[in-house]
Amino acid sequence: MRLEDGSTAICLLAWERRLGFPDGALAGAQDRLVKRDDGAQAVQFLRLWGRSALSGPGWALDAARDVPDDRLADHATLLGLTRQHGGHGLGTASLYFADDLPLVQPSDQVTVSHGRAELAQLESLCPPDDANEVGLGELEYRFTVMHDGGPVACAAYAEWEGLLAQLRVLVAPAYRGRGLGTLAASIAAHEALATGLTLQWETDVSNFASNALARSLGFSWAGTQTAVLLR
Repeated sequence: MRLEDGSTAICLLAWERRLGFPDGALAGAQDRLVKRDDGAQAVQFLRLWGRSALSGPGWALDAARDVPDDRLADHATLLGLTRQHGGHGLGTASLYFADDLPLVQPSDQVTVSHGRAELAQLESLCPPDDANEVGLGELEYRFTVMHDGGPVACAAYAEWEGLLAQLRVLVAPAYRGRGLGTLAASIAAHEALATGLTLQWETDVSNFASNALARSLGFSWAGTQTAVLLR
């Protein structure tokens, strides 16, 4: 689904504030924006709707000055530029946004829990790598779909700069492929939309299932964020 122009402006504003740029800097940028922060613990490169921005210590900005955006968006390139300073981890994430989504109607009556205990139980049913990557425990607003008294799927979101709802989903392995992740995401998404937030979906570019779910829900791909941690 295509974003309204006003929603695109909101997404850009949220990232401007997230990265420490002045309001409107990304929206009006013709060339790559740079933000020097010599105390930064990470180097971040953002591409959204054809705009780009790089933040990090001065030595990182100097090293990246002549590197084209297409190469800088590659995690391996950013790792190479930061290797002597201990660059490691993180990766490249796809960024999707939505300001409206189709409402998913369950075939039967659904019970939804907002409790932390149900989320913890769901996470215990999943491989640790899955639970850690999604990180639902970090998010404030949780919507866990229950079945036969137990949790089967959860979608949760956190407010981002007071403008975006960062949405994530986790489904118990035994219940995957049944549309429960789509249902949970729809419930959480419409709760966030009702509060006036624009939706953001962020997932590793190599996570094919998560990228496919974002598209199937109606999210619009907007760009990528590439980042490395520093020593």
